[in-house]
Amino acid sequence: MSAPYWPELPPSVPQFRPGVARRLARWLFGVAGWRFVGELPDLPKLVLIGAPHSSWWDGVWGLLAKVALGVDISFMAKRELFFFPLGSVLRRLGGVPIQRDATHGVVEQTVDRLRQAERLWIGIAPEGTRRRVTRWKSGFWHIARQAGVPILPIYFHYPNRTIGVGPLLAPSADIDADLARLHAFYAPWQGRHRGTN
Repeated sequence: MSAPYWPELPPSVPQFRPGVARRLARWLFGVAGWRFVGELPDLPKLVLIGAPHSSWWDGVWGLLAKVALGVDISFMAKRELFFFPLGSVLRRLGGVPIQRDATHGVVEQTVDRLRQAERLWIGIAPEGTRRRVTRWKSGFWHIARQAGVPILPIYFHYPNRTIGVGPLLAPSADIDADLARLHAFYAPWQGRHRGTN
């Protein structure tokens, strides 16, 4: 079995120093039969979205890929996941707890973080839950639009155990058109239990 491909990180990407954790993550990713496809953009700030999100395994493989790549991504996750001792691990990996039933202020706070930071990638699951939804939560779009940063779609495709990179989307003034473009991109990809449509 050949080792998985890991792209070189462009210089503007927020990253952490390589070490034992990265080597271990790469080994685990490969042993499990997963692979990473695509190139990351040479940008210091963006909003990264990951879908389809249909299983808690998405978080496992996503975090392994993040560590294996060496990309320093802050990610939003439901507050209930931040219990002891998992909470401290998630925070060290870049996790930001979100109270889903009181999300007012989260968009504004995240926009401020992006504006003030020199380098910051924020990861969000646009579905907001592992259950099938008829409409994505639009917070990620509002964050990117207000902060003036692009959206980077990342997909999970369980049939061939792939995490891949999609094309950057610069948010326009038409949220419905932008969401339609993103849904069209995600249409072929299948999560552990479902796709996005």
